[in-house]
Order: sequence, then structure tokens, then C-alpha cells
Amino acid sequence: MWLTIILAVLLCLTAGNSIYQKRRTYRMIDCLLDSVLSQEPVAYSDVEEGEYSALISKIMQIQEVLGNHAKDAEKEKEQVKSLVSNMSHQLKTPLANLSLYAEILEEEGISQERRAEFADKMNRQVERLNWIVGSLSKMAKLEQNIDGFEVNNTNIRQTILDAVDAVYEKLEKKEIRFIMEPFEDRQLYHNRKWTAEVFVNLLENAVKYTGKGGSISIRVWPYEIYTEIQIADNGNGIPQEELTDIFQRFYRSPEVENVEGSGIGLYLSNLILEKEKGYITVVSEYGKGSCFSVFLQNCKLKKD
Repeated sequence: MWLTIILAVLLCLTAGNSIYQKRRTYRMIDCLLDSVLSQEPVAYSDVEEGEYSALISKIMQIQEVLGNHAKDAEKEKEQVKSLVSNMSHQLKTPLANLSLYAEILEEEGISQERRAEFADKMNRQVERLNWIVGSLSKMAKLEQNIDGFEVNNTNIRQTILDAVDAVYEKLEKKEIRFIMEPFEDRQLYHNRKWTAEVFVNLLENAVKYTGKGGSISIRVWPYEIYTEIQIADNGNGIPQEELTDIFQRFYRSPEVENVEGSGIGLYLSNLILEKEKGYITVVSEYGKGSCFSVFLQNCKLKKD
């Protein structure tokens, strides 16, 4: 399409010229189109200054746009390849485990206790698959803006309580001391369902990487423009050199390769907060614990 436009404009400009000038112009057009097609830079030195100089400048701009489109397409292609590869890696382990457990359950002479044990293991793998697929679906919806993401002034207390309720059983199972410091409820600019997902991700990570009998706390600090919601633990902590990597899609620290996880949660949380014009930070000391801070905008006043 771009080449057609370039050619049409150049031909119009040559309509009133002499035969010699037309031939010369056609040769110039041919050279310009060759440069565009071969993705070679078009320079002013290729053409004498004059009535065509402004047009050459436009052609150079068009060539730059086409080059950027090509780069974006290549980048998107690589991102899709990476996504498919990572998805395959995430799904491979639970699927392999399910296959193994199914083979064991088909063996003759297996006791009822062993049968119940492997049936429970299969259920856990199915739950993990459901979680991974669900997270990937949410990620795709947010990245492509498929789901109508509405943000409103909403009370934050219930959003936090929804998240705590979702992980409370895991807290009790590991006998983790949970502290939620009293705070005055306030309206913050967020989507309750999606922001609860952020807090669930942070709390589940805190539970996962905090030892039995450890502690997790939630604190709310109001400021002039934002309100900070802190989720702190005294768990494993994160190495300083990895603090800038943990929010990348599918990133997993070499330190926790043997711990169940997908590397989606923090990326998804960051994506959600970006859509709410909020943000997330982390402070951590390796071996002593981490503190994730979610910043949400205070109640936005409606314009008259």
C-alpha cells in the first residue's frame, strides 16, 4: 500500500515535465523504490536538491515507519514463541505427574491406602493445572484488554478481607501467625475482583516461602495521593540482584526451582495495578523476609 502511494504521488509530479525530465524522474523513482524494497536507507545525496527534496523526506519517513512495523512484528513473533515455550514448560510437569500416578493406580495389588494417597496427589496436580490455565487466561485477557476492566472508587477493607479469606486455610495449615493491623477503611481507586487477585498472589507467595510458625502481616498507610498496603513476611527473602527480575513473566529464581510455582503471579499483579494507575514495590533481605507494597490511588473526585 505504501509503495502504491509513493509511486502515485511521484507520477503525478512528473505529469507536466519534458520527456527527458520524465525519464530522469522515472529512474529516480526506480532507485527510490529499490531502496525501500531492499530496506536500504534513502539519503538526500541520492537526489539533487530541488522540488523533490520535500518528497524524499516523506519517503524517508514512510520507510522509517515500515521499518518500525517490521521490528514490532518480529518482536511480537518472538514474544509469542517465548509464551508458547514457557506455557509448555509450565504444563509439562503436572501432566507428567498425572500420567505417572495413573499408571501406578492401574497396577494390580495396590493397597487402598496407596490408592487414596495417589488419588490425592492426582487431585493436587489437577488443581495446579487449573490454576496455571486460569492464570494464563487472566494474563491474556489483561494483555489484550478482552475483559472489560472497570476501575471505581471502592472500599479497600473488603478487598483485603476477600484475599485473606482465600488463603486463610493455608495460613492455619502452616501455623503461620497472621497480623492485620487495625486501619480506617477508605475508598481507593481499584477493581475489587482483580485487586483481590493481587493480594492473593502476594499472600500465597508469603505463605509458600515462610517457614512453619513464621509470621505475615498486613499494614495500611494512607498518604496524600496514594495509599500503601504492605504485605510483609519473615520468610526466605529474595536476593538483591533478583529484585528487578521477579515481576517478569514466567521468571523463577534458581533458589526456588524445586518449589511449586509458575512465575505468573507477580507479573499478573503488576499488570493489574498498571491498569488501575497503581504500582508495586518490594524490599527484601535474603534469609530474613520480604515486604511487598501495593500503592493504590486515593478516591478520585467526580467531575461536575
